[in-house]
Amino acid sequence: MSIVVYTTPTCGFCYQVKTYLSRRSIPFVEKDVSQDPLAANEMVRISGQQGVPVVVIDGQVVLGANMPMIEQLLAQRASRPPKLGVSIADAQRIAAGQGIQLPDGAYVGRVKPASSAALAGLRTGDVIVQMMGQPVRSDRDVHRIGANLQYGQVVDLLIWRSGQTVGTRVQV
Repeated sequence: MSIVVYTTPTCGFCYQVKTYLSRRSIPFVEKDVSQDPLAANEMVRISGQQGVPVVVIDGQVVLGANMPMIEQLLAQRASRPPKLGVSIADAQRIAAGQGIQLPDGAYVGRVKPASSAALAGLRTGDVIVQMMGQPVRSDRDVHRIGANLQYGQVVDLLIWRSGQTVGTRVQV
């Protein structure tokens, strides 16, 4: 998910942020921390804060209704394609270096906290083997396919994790 707004129903600053994004037709996911304990825990883990609003834009955390920071992050994203939020490498190169068996694909070496990939459950050690219905033979395929993504787009991934293939969706 590219933009997540952690809110409560009675928060005026939350309303301000949601109205700002809605008026600009910027898609976001709202998580009501007063009704969703998992979202509340996630917000605290990501931000270290218990107060709302907390806004996450492409993995960058904004505390409160800091509109100048939100505007700056939105302007930055307009100049570059969206990212999954992972550091990847060729899985076969990693396998050879570590003496392990991995399928062809893009090895996930790091998942950026609060990123689209983190919110979708990707983990270090996963291997992306398919993206948007296209086979991924190395990290170059992820970069090639990712260059055409649009913000807000849902990306279907097939990942290999501990010997099993798992499907997941990531909103960038």
